Amino acid sequence: MVPDRLSTGIDSVDRLLGGGLETDSATELYGEGGSGKTLFCLQVAYRVARDGKWVFYIDTEGVSVDRLRAIAGDSLEKLLKRFLLSTPKNLEEQSAAVRTACALARGGRRPVGLLVVDSATAFYRLSLSGPEEDDARQALSLEIAELVRTALEAHTAVVFTNQVWRSMRENRLEPLGGSFLNHAAKTILSFERLPGAERRVVLVKHRDRPEGWAKFRITDTGLEGTGGG
Repeated sequence: MVPDRLSTGIDSVDRLLGGGLETDSATELYGEGGSGKTLFCLQVAYRVARDGKWVFYIDTEGVSVDRLRAIAGDSLEKLLKRFLLSTPKNLEEQSAAVRTACALARGGRRPVGLLVVDSATAFYRLSLSGPEEDDARQALSLEIAELVRTALEAHTAVVFTNQVWRSMRENRLEPLGGSFLNHAAKTILSFERLPGAERRVVLVKHRDRPEGWAKFRITDTGLEGTGGG
């Protein structure tokens, strides 16, 4: 594997990304509910904690401990000792959690291998078309900027998930947050639901990889690659 990549543990996705997630930039995952974004984050988090590094996981939508247990098996308790979970209840708490996690990652007192915000736009979405939309947009922009800075300075893989809306003009799903989020993320992956347990990941943007796609299957013990193109 290329030294500046973090393997996802899904062979088809790793091939698509040239070895895995970049460790000096932010990766954006977007897709409709149930498309596999959170399961992907949990699988990568498990591998990082298993290999002895810390994971900072900021969860705004409710991480399934049962799913994490299915992935980790008997090593769950050991894994949780290196798994710092924050569950903010509003955008202000989310911003504080991001600042704290980023400061700890840059501080270097513990080896941090992954920082996840899942989802970065859940609370932001609630402010849309309301009097607080501009403030929420600014707060979200500052959060993403802090995450990008941390990836660059601490060489820590940063992943944030994004919700979607349907563009009536294009008749397709688009990520929330506008152009700033898309510009800040150097890798963008679109997750799509397929029949049954199969999902598809489309590489929308990358610094040095061509566009393409990979498929994976949701199993009882995690995600399993099924092919790509």
